[in-house]
Amino acid sequence: MATVVFIAAVLAIATFLVIRYYPPLGGKASRESRRRIEASPQSRDRKFENQIPTNMNMDLRTGIKVFVDMIKGHPQSRPKQPLETERLTPERLRSNDEAAVTWFGHSAVLLKLDGKTLFLDPMLGRVPSPFPPFGGRRYSKRLPIEVDQLPSIDAVVISHDHYDHLDYGTIKKLRGKVRRFIVPLGVAAHLERWGVDPAAISEHDWWEELEFEGVKLVCAPARHFSGRSVGSNRNSTLWCSWIIEGKQAKVYFSGDSGYGPHFKEVGDRHGPFDLTLMECGQYDRRWSAIHMVPEETVQAHLDVRGRAMLPIHWGAFTLALHAWTDPVERAAKAARERGATVVTPKIGEVVKIGDPRPASRAWWKPELELI
Repeated sequence: MATVVFIAAVLAIATFLVIRYYPPLGGKASRESRRRIEASPQSRDRKFENQIPTNMNMDLRTGIKVFVDMIKGHPQSRPKQPLETERLTPERLRSNDEAAVTWFGHSAVLLKLDGKTLFLDPMLGRVPSPFPPFGGRRYSKRLPIEVDQLPSIDAVVISHDHYDHLDYGTIKKLRGKVRRFIVPLGVAAHLERWGVDPAAISEHDWWEELEFEGVKLVCAPARHFSGRSVGSNRNSTLWCSWIIEGKQAKVYFSGDSGYGPHFKEVGDRHGPFDLTLMECGQYDRRWSAIHMVPEETVQAHLDVRGRAMLPIHWGAFTLALHAWTDPVERAAKAARERGATVVTPKIGEVVKIGDPRPASRAWWKPELELI
């Protein structure tokens, strides 16, 4: 009995130490950040809430079924061979003066707009996990360009603090290249713990507007949740989508979101958009409130009044139970049926906003076909 008690005590102490001192789990909000969180219309008792009821609870039977399904996996959950990426050079990224996007897989997108370089949710790590030896690895063996080769970045824009969107290792490597970090409420604490200068970070609530060197950004709603640690950490930081408007183009970045009325609200207030970057993967009927199925992705694109849509949140990691190509193929089919334009660039391909034709092909298939 004494041995059991001793082992339990050691495990409890180890767990406490990891939660308290392990940097990838993030930090705690500053006094000023806590004040803003408490004053936010989205916050109740320091916990953020969605615009509409969003139930993520599962009964025991459903939870066990999900666990079993995850263990079994899907036979096409990953590519049979590592994905090849388009190679980028610093010169290629610096030379482009046109409004353009470069998809790095999952939700990481490099945006060039009005001469500024913005990196959206730059998760460039190998594994979306606080413990790199555990978790499904990235589909590609290499990034289009290594982090240390990236040119200077004017701003990093974050949608929420989940590991597949905000990566400790990536931020540590990027922080010396980035002049500004633009994040939703509460997320600054993680960056500050990782060595980012607090003066370089700005936190924002839903519908708050800011101007960054001539580029207008609006922190807009999403339907999701947040949290990096355990216990009371869930929903202590805000999640959001972003409206990014320059002289050259207007872009909508959905972040992670279930389908909801906020898309039409965004379209009514700020549409139309030249390009939408819409989440389109890692879905399941059992968590459909927080991740759209591809047909909803297309509807959300239409709701915000987008002209062309680039599906994101797929093509890098397996975080759900569908085949890895299902998101883009279902979205492309739904778009054809609805008369919407879908842009499907290869990872690393530079796409000029307003000219989707070069990127509208099914690169994930053995024989390329037009979308």
